[in-house]
Amino acid sequence: MSFQTTPIRGRAIRSAPSGPDLAARLRCRVAGQDEAVETIVPYVELFEAGLSPEGRPVGVFLLLGPTGTGKTRTVEALAEALHGSERNVLRVDCGEFQLEHEVAKLIGAPPGYLGHRETHPMISQHKLNAVASERSSLSVILFDEIEKAAPSMVRLLLGVLDKASLKLGDNTAVNFERSLIFMTSNLGAREMEAEFGRRYGLAGLIHDPACPGRLDAIGASAVRRRFSPEFVNRIDRMITYRPLARPDIERILDLQLAALERHISTRLGPAAFRLRLTGEAREFLIDRGVSPRYGARELKRVIHRHIIQPLARLVLDKTVEPGAVVRLEPLSCGSGLRLVVEELVEGEDERLAA
Repeated sequence: MSFQTTPIRGRAIRSAPSGPDLAARLRCRVAGQDEAVETIVPYVELFEAGLSPEGRPVGVFLLLGPTGTGKTRTVEALAEALHGSERNVLRVDCGEFQLEHEVAKLIGAPPGYLGHRETHPMISQHKLNAVASERSSLSVILFDEIEKAAPSMVRLLLGVLDKASLKLGDNTAVNFERSLIFMTSNLGAREMEAEFGRRYGLAGLIHDPACPGRLDAIGASAVRRRFSPEFVNRIDRMITYRPLARPDIERILDLQLAALERHISTRLGPAAFRLRLTGEAREFLIDRGVSPRYGARELKRVIHRHIIQPLARLVLDKTVEPGAVVRLEPLSCGSGLRLVVEELVEGEDERLAA
């Protein structure tokens, strides 16, 4: 694969092959958060054009909003679009750095301190470069639940967000100029949930034209109460994620079921089979996997428990023939799903694919 190179101040910038359809591809992967997609994509295009600022990260984003609305999924989807895999993210769980001394795990213990040689930094230039790829030299970094980080870690990040540099315990430096930095947070989520219930309920608030402004104000106020002005001023954009509407939930279910069928096809090969869900089965999954408080976070676990685990038993019992269709429908008692194996009739494969 060839890459276009643009000379910028004596350096060759290799452009990432995202193309003009990056926003469209992200919208296909992230349901119901078009505003977030439209906010992030211009920063990627700025990098590809060789016009991103020197001496600082390509972009710094703070993703706010209720849990289960797609904040982490957006970062994974961007990595997948840029590099071909959602695993190409350098992820830091800030819940692991709630105590001051735990910050040494992030940058490594300095010389002369106990554990200097044994403590390898979680962030290094090698690890940062490893999440880039031949398709794109842009690294994606995620600081998950940043509000849980110890104050010393937040102070440490000031240099990263402003100067794109992090000094490690061994006195080496990590350069973040080719990085997109994302931070997620649930700050303000409770106030947002209270706003949902107090105003119109979830469905009404989604269609209220004033909703985005109120949610943005709640999120920004919570962030400013938690973090110093120096930290807030280094954030390029704060993006507040919206509650999921019913069509968004349907899309998320379709995406996860499509991913499950791809997983079955990849793992089983010629022995793979297809899935067919009745409308009642879809309602069963949505009722148990989606809630106003937790969004769609539980949906993947519900699919795992009610579909993947029973499918594993069918495969082990060798009761599913290659090319067969497994129909899923609710049990009469409503406690789970029943898996019915059907034979694939002629022409059925094309209809299912459509």
